[in-house]
Amino acid sequence: MNNLTVDTESAIRLGIFLGVFLLLALAELVWPRRQPLRGKLHRWFTNITLSAFNSVLVRLLLPLAGVASASFAQQRGWGLFNILELPAWLEIALFVLLFDVTIYWQHRLYHMVPLLWRLHRVHHTDVDYDLTTGNRFHPLSFLLSSLIKVALVFLLGASVVAILISELLLNVTSMFNHSNLRLPLALDNGLRKIIVTPDMHRIHHSVGSAEYNRNFGFNFSWWDYLFGSYLHSPQQAQASMPIGIAGFHGPHSSQLHRLLVQPLQKDS
Repeated sequence: MNNLTVDTESAIRLGIFLGVFLLLALAELVWPRRQPLRGKLHRWFTNITLSAFNSVLVRLLLPLAGVASASFAQQRGWGLFNILELPAWLEIALFVLLFDVTIYWQHRLYHMVPLLWRLHRVHHTDVDYDLTTGNRFHPLSFLLSSLIKVALVFLLGASVVAILISELLLNVTSMFNHSNLRLPLALDNGLRKIIVTPDMHRIHHSVGSAEYNRNFGFNFSWWDYLFGSYLHSPQQAQASMPIGIAGFHGPHSSQLHRLLVQPLQKDS
């Protein structure tokens, strides 16, 4: 598995993405949490096109992203894990945790720094909330995130398996916790002790800054508990809570070319 090529990685990720996407899309139809404000066709085209563009951009501008960074680091003996020579299972477990807490703090940083917030805000200006929202990021935000991941791999000397598992978990859980899926209350309360659920993360997409500055986790929910950013319930009911960012609720919120230049606009 350590000889995994970039093309094989892409095929695995695409296959899992399509499978999970189909399952969640069907589940949203059967058990919806909220009624959408807009039709899906235009939003989905914009969000999925943006996601595909980001993937191609990173492949072109950052060829060492993903498993390529792990292969590069291991061939040169870079990183903490190459020095410690830990058992493979422990190295994978540690990297999954360190990867996830890095994503958590990266996410908080995107909310704290005004310039980064303008890039990240593209993700928040989706006026509806479903699994495609989890793939809606400005290209510069996505590229910066990829650079942070590569730096973490170089610092730790993660294996190909570790980075592949971490990336797959992030992609799958991002679609899951952004899905318009209604879970039984008991199941939601049980799951969010370990992973971020749709109801937990949807609060983060509330129009109110006191709520969209909480619940930063994408995968494991522990970091929000540990670092004091957890909020159990929004002020309004989940089914009626306004989603998005004030001043960005017009038709432009679903137009691809508008999203690309949106960071140039100030918050209203």
